[in-house]
Amino acid sequence: METPAAAAPAGSLFPSFLLLACGTLVAALLGAAHRLGLFYQLLHKVDKASVRHGGENVAAVLRAHGVRFIFTLVGGHISPLLVACEKLGIRVVDTRHEVTAVFAADAMARLSGTVGVAAVTAGPGLTNTVTAVKNAQMAQSPVLLLGGAASTLLQNRGALQAIDQLSLFRPLCKFCASVRRVRDIVPTLRAAMAAAQSGTPGPVFVELPIDVLYPYFMVQKEMVPAKPRKGLVGRVVSWYLENYLANLFAGAWEPQPEGPLPLDIPQASLQQVQRCVEILSRAKRPLMVLGSQALLTPKSADKLRAAVETLGVPCFLGGMARGLLGRNHPLHIRENRSAALKKADVIVLAGTVCDFRLSYGRVLSHSSKIIIVNRNREDMLLNSDVFWKPQEAVQGDVGSFVLKLVEGLQGQTWAPDWVEELREADRQKEQTFREKAAMPVAQHLNPVRVLQLVEETLPDNSILVVDGGDFVGTAAHLVQPRGPLRWLDPGAFGTLGVGAGFALGAKLCRPDAEVWCLFGDGAFGYSLIEFDTFVRHKIPVMALVGNDAGWTQISREQVPSLGSNVACGLAYSDYHKAAMGLGARGLLLSRENEDQVVKVLHDAQQQCRDSHPVVVNILIGRTDFRDGSIAV
Repeated sequence: METPAAAAPAGSLFPSFLLLACGTLVAALLGAAHRLGLFYQLLHKVDKASVRHGGENVAAVLRAHGVRFIFTLVGGHISPLLVACEKLGIRVVDTRHEVTAVFAADAMARLSGTVGVAAVTAGPGLTNTVTAVKNAQMAQSPVLLLGGAASTLLQNRGALQAIDQLSLFRPLCKFCASVRRVRDIVPTLRAAMAAAQSGTPGPVFVELPIDVLYPYFMVQKEMVPAKPRKGLVGRVVSWYLENYLANLFAGAWEPQPEGPLPLDIPQASLQQVQRCVEILSRAKRPLMVLGSQALLTPKSADKLRAAVETLGVPCFLGGMARGLLGRNHPLHIRENRSAALKKADVIVLAGTVCDFRLSYGRVLSHSSKIIIVNRNREDMLLNSDVFWKPQEAVQGDVGSFVLKLVEGLQGQTWAPDWVEELREADRQKEQTFREKAAMPVAQHLNPVRVLQLVEETLPDNSILVVDGGDFVGTAAHLVQPRGPLRWLDPGAFGTLGVGAGFALGAKLCRPDAEVWCLFGDGAFGYSLIEFDTFVRHKIPVMALVGNDAGWTQISREQVPSLGSNVACGLAYSDYHKAAMGLGARGLLLSRENEDQVVKVLHDAQQQCRDSHPVVVNILIGRTDFRDGSIAV
């Protein structure tokens, strides 16, 4: 039999349980109220009569960040932001494929120093951009991708073109966000723009569901039934939808800061710079390899060029650093890089990565002292645990590091015989090129000779866009950009298809430049349709298509190693006529007019000056110029 003392605690549990239950209920109600924005709505207005829309907020932020162009392929999900951009004076440039829009934004970012912006519609519009976004990530280009999406209320409910877009882009982008309320557009975009340019630059993605872009009255019409269901459930659903809608637009038009946030760019410490100064000051055979990161701040290109000239160290230039010293500069060494790296006693890798391009670091001599500087620590130390070791590894901005290094080495000189030794090797290689240019080919034109003539014709105000395999690989040895930021290639990803987008971005960014595109015939297949874009938007660019009727870079290895040319053959197609069908101008170069190569190039230049995009279809034969080059 229980005693009264034992029964007392059981009786006291009921008030405690009741208190816990009430507390849980209150917490749940408060959480629901917070999610619905009920508290926010008490303090912030919902302007139901306004015809403004979220696209205006997007355009305002872009304008405040100095964006002058937005590249797109139109879709209903993103129409408001495109219309708003047009009203604010941001030029809307529509392409024939979404991937071209992102490539154009990439080129704009590389040449301007601002974030390049592309906007595409939901679902397949976004999936079409994946290759270009990955290319921007590997090239470290600050690109903002704006993507449409299904209504916030209908996501995960089978809406048109609704997929999990954030999961798709998180591995590719530094910053991914989905805007859930109109008032969040401005702060989200400001954070995205800052993330794109801070640290190691790269692409960012902001998803803009359709209900945060369109006006209140249009969203209300789609979201809230005109005749609510009867009964308790109907009233609850109607109340929920009304509050959901109010939360979407509460505080939407209240003033917010729209301008750029501060950027976080790593800098080398004075102690690190001083240690590098001491290492380099003792060098007898110094060598510098400059990569794309050196030109991440385009406005500093002239200062960087002057610093490299003052330093007096021979250098190799790769990626966006090509052309930094102009044409035929005595410090610019172009050939026999592996041999030079083996001979150097101090090597400065400035924005260069020890990936496949430097044979994973195996081309570096173990007796060399290596200084490496890079904004990205992982890239900086790539393969250093296997094939090479840095004497000094500096995580920081490459351009500013070089300027500080030169300042610390003022008055330092090196014996001229080292530079002369490297230049003599260049001269021997150039003589080999001249001999190959004179060799006859079985049919059509010798591509080496054609590219030599291109080099002789190329004007000082040109920008070179290169997109291809064998033809472009040959051009990399023969055609020199005339100055800083006048060479655009895909970068480490080796992407075919960048040509039209890069040309589009380059010409809009530098309207006074002549944009010369060097295409392989295989790669040109990706870009041909965009000559419709060039014609419609009156963007005159010049495409030189090295047409050897095949994927020659692949067949060079495939045929001797596997004994078959399967899938490597193309046709000597009339690409110039196809371009004419799109409204562009077309010219043909073949053996029949091989003595008029320079004249045809001048004719193409004149057509561009008359505001016509031009395709020069150059029928070329096969040479052994690139035998042994890698394709994998």
